[in-house]
Amino acid sequence: MPDSASRMKSFSVTTLGCKVNRYESEAISEELEDLGWQLTDQAGRADLCIVNTCTVTQKAAMQARQAVRKAIRSHPKALIVVTGCYAQTAPHVLEKIPGIHAVVGNTLKGHIGRLAERLSKNSSLLTLVEDVSRPHAFQDLAITRFGNRTRPFLKIQDGCDAFCAYCIIPHGRGRSRSLAPQTVLTRVQGLKEQGFAEVVLCGINLGRYGLDLDPPTSLLDLIRSLEGPRATRRLRLSSIEPTEISEALVAHLQASGQVCRHLHIPLQSGDDDVLRRMNRHYGSEFYRALIHHIVEAVPNMAVGVDVLIGFPGETDGAFARTCRLINELPIAYLHVFPFSVQKGTVAESLLDQLSPETIKKRAQVVRQIGQAKRSAFYEKALGSTLEVLIEGTRDRTTGHLRGLSQNYIPVHIEGPDRLFHQLVIVRPTKIECGRVFGECLSSP
Repeated sequence: MPDSASRMKSFSVTTLGCKVNRYESEAISEELEDLGWQLTDQAGRADLCIVNTCTVTQKAAMQARQAVRKAIRSHPKALIVVTGCYAQTAPHVLEKIPGIHAVVGNTLKGHIGRLAERLSKNSSLLTLVEDVSRPHAFQDLAITRFGNRTRPFLKIQDGCDAFCAYCIIPHGRGRSRSLAPQTVLTRVQGLKEQGFAEVVLCGINLGRYGLDLDPPTSLLDLIRSLEGPRATRRLRLSSIEPTEISEALVAHLQASGQVCRHLHIPLQSGDDDVLRRMNRHYGSEFYRALIHHIVEAVPNMAVGVDVLIGFPGETDGAFARTCRLINELPIAYLHVFPFSVQKGTVAESLLDQLSPETIKKRAQVVRQIGQAKRSAFYEKALGSTLEVLIEGTRDRTTGHLRGLSQNYIPVHIEGPDRLFHQLVIVRPTKIECGRVFGECLSSP
């Protein structure tokens, strides 16, 4: 390592995957900066490269290996530390890649800053991976600085109890565990005091929040405690399972002026047999009724949906039923994931695996449905009024201000830089090239 007296030590962070990973990367970065390191994005400049990996699919695992090798090539003089879900579930694979200095599992991410202080280029490969199947506490990685971010994430839950047949994440994150409600409240109040108008509450299995605590609590109880004048103007929920959306939560969304009218609710398949094989604990009719109820109960609600295409045993009829259900649902957008075999999951041993060509073709069909759904949702918003939180940078293509509405519509408007990070009222007026443009009706 270079002498810190000659120049400040520098580091880079590459993050793959979900909002929780992005939150944890920011926490790691803040700790390193507090220890005297400086963040850099210049190739060859970093003394330390951290790759925070994902392994939710086989493709994600491949991208993790690619990102590690790219970091080694781009920063030949740097220490290379690999963490995240791929480091947790496949440390033996990473150990075979020359140039890595440390492999750190998910439960030990909070030690990376102090670990970096002790590593050297001459150190032998260090693997620090704990067994996440054993009970362990929520790892509280606090963040106090969010740079130019407009909508900071707050990780309030980790781990998953679902064990879906296609998913390795419970083996990468462990069982569900939660951040104490009072700590969440303190963090949200602190973010408001820093001037943030929106906070995104995120987790791996968010709807399980609080069930592991003593005494147990719930996501709805937490939301109620966060609302009021001490909270930020807007609270947004990340992905939540359909079986964890209660009637009480829907009623609260209907009445709340602070919780964003936006839910991301995974479907995965519209075929009951495929859902059963996936170990998803609901059927297509349950999901259909739930989405219709939410959209009818909560005006202007945006519902996003995850769909997994090409799961083993997905027949032509099963795929057709998935497409039919999606077409019928009043949703705002789709996230489409082509199935790929993930080692260590139940799906790895299932028969009737589909060809990559079939999966690719089917995924493209569903993506086209998703594009139509998104366009229809945008069209419906034209002429209405939306509360939009303006981001801290302009759109590179148009030069306009850009922001996100409460119901998850990206909107472009003309206006001065003083509107950065501000809530404004906007009327959407047109859609061009998939972008929504509007006029600002009121501003601070």
